[in-house]
Amino acid sequence: MDAVSSTFMITFEGGGQAIAATTGQSLLDAIEKAKAEPALVGCRRGGCGACKVQLVEGEVKLAKMSRAHVSAEEESEGFLLACCAEPKSDVTLRLAPKQMGIKTSVMGT
Repeated sequence: MDAVSSTFMITFEGGGQAIAATTGQSLLDAIEKAKAEPALVGCRRGGCGACKVQLVEGEVKLAKMSRAHVSAEEESEGFLLACCAEPKSDVTLRLAPKQMGIKTSVMGT
C-alpha cells in the first residue's frame, strides 16, 4: 500500500504568502522551494540555529535540534528550527525574536 501524501499550508504571523508543504518535507525546504520570505538558511541540519521560528498554531513532527539554539524551555514555548520540523497540519509561524526586524532572503543552493 502506498503512503498517502498530504499538503499543509505554512503562513507567517502578520500575513504574507501562504506556502504549501507536503508530507515528509521540512518547513525550511518548503519555504525555500516557494522562494518565500522570510527564510534564514544555514546548515539545514539543526546545528546553526539560523532558521529558528516559533510555532504559533498547528502541529509539527520534530527531528533532533541543537540545544545550543533551542533550549528545552524554548521548545515548550513553541520555538523550533524550521529545518528540523515537518508539518502535520496547517501551521502559523513567528520569527524568533532575534530575527525580527532583520531583512531576510532565501539563499540559493
